[in-house]
Amino acid sequence: MMQMPIESIRDVRAHLAEVVERADRDDTPTVITRRGKEVAAVVSIEVLRKYQEWEEREINRIIDERMANPAVGVPIEDVMRETLARGE
Repeated sequence: MMQMPIESIRDVRAHLAEVVERADRDDTPTVITRRGKEVAAVVSIEVLRKYQEWEEREINRIIDERMANPAVGVPIEDVMRETLARGE
């Protein structure tokens, strides 16, 4: 796995276009720090969409498992409530 660049907000501000170009061109995310703490990342829209698709498939897989065997784990109502809360 390729090492992701890590930059402070101040550094990213100074060359945002370059950070965005790198994400778009190479699918290389840049982790952004504030006072040394990782707080955000710049990723290509393609990477974001792939993640969103994966997350949706994973949620649907969990829902399907719970519907097939409702006696196991967390009630489906709790899963749905938590899932909907994440979207807010």
